[in-house]
Amino acid sequence: MSQNEHDISTLNSLITTTIDSAEGYAEAAREAQNSRFAALFSQRASERRAMATRMQNEVSLLGGEPERSGSVIGGAERMFFNLKSAVTNHNEKMIVNEVEAGEDHIKAKYEDAVLDRALSPQVKAIIEDAFRHVLEGHDEMRDIKHAMER
Repeated sequence: MSQNEHDISTLNSLITTTIDSAEGYAEAAREAQNSRFAALFSQRASERRAMATRMQNEVSLLGGEPERSGSVIGGAERMFFNLKSAVTNHNEKMIVNEVEAGEDHIKAKYEDAVLDRALSPQVKAIIEDAFRHVLEGHDEMRDIKHAMER
């Protein structure tokens, strides 16, 4: 596998996960009755879309075809989230728990990519920058979840 192919493959995997995350946040924003959570989730959805766009642009520059949608699994997870939140009548704590679980997933994906020594320095820098945003989102949702458990 050439350098560009490896970079493209890694970026496309992260793009799919990041789009899933953006769509999950957008769904959480729609379900949240608390305006503070709705605004926070909307802001994170926008941030994740921007991250995906940056990676899509890089894939194009590398000569690849960027992913444009989330995963099939992500769609299934969102469907389960919709059903779960409907059954619980828009329970804010449950929404936060679901979002935090999604943050655990995306954090793990980015951690793996950051440790990939085969990536070009240019692509690694893009991934590391995105990872900083992922960590911020993860830590914020973790803190909110823990505060709600008190």
